[in-house]
Amino acid sequence: MKRKLFDFKSHTSISKSVEKKKTLKYIQFLLLFLIFASTITKAQTITDITDKYALSAVLAAKEKAESMDVLVNIAVVDAGANLKAFIRMDNSFLGSIDVAIKKAKTSRYFNIDTGDLGKLTQPGGIIYNIELSNNGLVSFPGGVPITNKEGEIIGAIGVSGGTIEEDHKIASFGAKSILKN
Repeated sequence: MKRKLFDFKSHTSISKSVEKKKTLKYIQFLLLFLIFASTITKAQTITDITDKYALSAVLAAKEKAESMDVLVNIAVVDAGANLKAFIRMDNSFLGSIDVAIKKAKTSRYFNIDTGDLGKLTQPGGIIYNIELSNNGLVSFPGGVPITNKEGEIIGAIGVSGGTIEEDHKIASFGAKSILKN
């Protein structure tokens, strides 16, 4: 009985099958890559407050504080919650420096006014004691997210030194001021 050493017909069909599997795997890889690449690109594309707008917000808030006859510290953080601009008004409380910065950071960490966050942190609240996280948060009014004209959060402003109502009013004014530019 003669045995064939090489069956060309079966080899061709196996070769086509292998080729189809390779093509499908390549397409799957390409699709996964595109999905992850678009997510990574979007996650790393952050709209950030410019130094011009950060300074503008600080100065607008300072002007508002002066018109209200309130001495405050004013901090602006960028989208990554890094300090971008700061001013300590003459004779304002030294202890308010850290509070202003933490109000701005807290507002940016959670994209919420710190006064609104405070309502959730009360005993029995859904995030009670969250102030103990992130090296200390501030959950009373005076921290406000800053958005651009497209509504994207680009940073936050924190004000401390007046009453919580005054701090909130001054911070809100500073945050809204950049929308006028």
